Amino acid sequence: MEIRVAAYAVVERRGKLLLTHWRRGHLHGWTLPGGGLEPGEDPRDAVVREVYEETGLEARVGKLIGVDSRVMVREEVPEGTDPELHTIRIIYRASAKDGPLRHEVGGSSDEARWVPIREIRSLRTLSLVQASLRMAGIDTRGRGGARRQAARPPKQSK
Repeated sequence: MEIRVAAYAVVERRGKLLLTHWRRGHLHGWTLPGGGLEPGEDPRDAVVREVYEETGLEARVGKLIGVDSRVMVREEVPEGTDPELHTIRIIYRASAKDGPLRHEVGGSSDEARWVPIREIRSLRTLSLVQASLRMAGIDTRGRGGARRQAARPPKQSK
């Protein structure tokens, strides 16, 4: 099984979230800007690099939100490659300097967009988006847009 460590940014501005459109063959969906770490790369540096590559914006990395670990079976892999992938995704809050969005060329994403948080549930998103928003305490269900949810400790079993 292959293991992939990646770092992502939750960039929120004026009720909108910065998302990128990921595409691989017929598979696609909206996700957070970010991606795999290069050998020896610090996750925070990876976030800055990936946000720039995928959106054209300069990012400043903030607080660590959390880590999402997941084993998945990839649908499209080269012959002779193990389809199981263990992804460890490190998620940070980040801010981005104002500027025009630039779409990545020749990479894993084909579009960058500021999406109103209240509209995210209507998009086809990768699991990382909802998991990250939950960890960040951002509620996409409210009619008035995003609401911060108070962090609650996990329920203790008796």
